[in-house]
Amino acid sequence: MTTERILVIIPTYNERENLPIIVAGVREAVPTAELLIADDSSPDGTGQLADTLAAADPAVHVLHRAGKEGLGAAYLAGFDWALSHGFDIIVEMDADGSHRAADLPVLLAALPGADLVLGSRWVEGGSVVNWPRSREILSRGGNLYTRLALGISLRDATGGFRAFRAATLRALRLDEVSSQGYCFQVDLAYRTLEQGLVVREVPITFVERELGTSKMSQRIVAEALWRVTVWGAVNRTAQVRAWARKSRSARRLGSDQPGDLDT
Repeated sequence: MTTERILVIIPTYNERENLPIIVAGVREAVPTAELLIADDSSPDGTGQLADTLAAADPAVHVLHRAGKEGLGAAYLAGFDWALSHGFDIIVEMDADGSHRAADLPVLLAALPGADLVLGSRWVEGGSVVNWPRSREILSRGGNLYTRLALGISLRDATGGFRAFRAATLRALRLDEVSSQGYCFQVDLAYRTLEQGLVVREVPITFVERELGTSKMSQRIVAEALWRVTVWGAVNRTAQVRAWARKSRSARRLGSDQPGDLDT
């Protein structure tokens, strides 16, 4: 682990208040890690502040993007940057303070033997702080629906605090990903499982933001519900077709057995 290059990607849009806190926290928790701030032309000056932080610390890098294109697009751009710059481990981390830098070593410690590690609120030992009951019900319900629709066992597929191996990202056909928000996180976790790779969940403490404004919206929730439903339908259809093919094959093999043609 000590010889692997680690990059923490932090997408930002109007996170000027939180950004210095997050950067300092990551640098303290994992001093060997580097950071990439992917800013979507924040009108509050987050991008300019990111440049100031990068000028003071060679481990901090900035990716300026043309405009607000969404979380998924920011991460995809960050992944491309990370892979082209030779990083071995790529971490997703929110800029709003909800992901504690103190939990980052826990994710990294779980990577040996895994291809993707998810920081989970809903496994034993995980928790949320300062969330209203309605938000918890939405998250738990969304993850339950995801498990049932996709036939997976992940407890927190929508969580955005996670660590990928570079080889994992290369295997996921990232050029085909167009999802955003919650759905983006489900998409990548599901793609990883479909590749037969190992996904491990570790408990984290998720803390509701104290500064700035949440980017959560009904559109993000609706997109996740719609896309997971479509993926689930495709998955179930494929399973039914595979079962039908096996049944037909078994019947053909059975008809070739001696005596099967006697009446």
